[in-house]
Amino acid sequence: MMRPAIAVLGTVLMLAGCAPHEERTTAPAPAPAPARPAPAGFDRTLELHGITFRVTCPNDSSLNKVTITPAGLATDNAPVVRDADGTVVGAEVADLNVDGSPEIYVYVQSAGSGSYGSLIALSANGKKSLSDIFLPPVADNPEASRGYMGHDEFAVVESTFVQRFPLYREGDANAQPSGGTRQLQYKLVPDEAGWLLKLDKIVEY
Repeated sequence: MMRPAIAVLGTVLMLAGCAPHEERTTAPAPAPAPARPAPAGFDRTLELHGITFRVTCPNDSSLNKVTITPAGLATDNAPVVRDADGTVVGAEVADLNVDGSPEIYVYVQSAGSGSYGSLIALSANGKKSLSDIFLPPVADNPEASRGYMGHDEFAVVESTFVQRFPLYREGDANAQPSGGTRQLQYKLVPDEAGWLLKLDKIVEY
């Protein structure tokens, strides 16, 4: 008779089905580390007429220290440190007065919606040592400052230093100037304490 054998087989299958089994779980992959933002510091080396300037700034706060390190000067190559009201956004080397000795121009942009620009500049006097170049504030000139609310841009154009900014009419929002653009053009001239960027021309467009 086959019934007992079938019954035994059924019991074995039932026991096998009820036997506990080990579950294998795979641990989740670790989340990738967040990407670190690129350093915000400014570091640029510029050269003209055999004189090199390295400009560095951490750009890590609303007030920073700018270090200008020259190389190739005959007398003094010590680093020069200046305070910056904002972050460094650019630098250029030029010879505006065409005397064979270069200048370094460092462009600074302040924090806040106005983004007011300022300049840190040095001249290599006779390729011997550095002295400061002074740029008068726009606010000191009534004609130049009319409609001025910051957002300056600086550039060296041939033998001229240029500062341009949008013009605001009464009621304009900070992000929507409607008065066009004013460009101030300066010439580099000797001054009592060093060098002066003297306003030479005002252009509007």
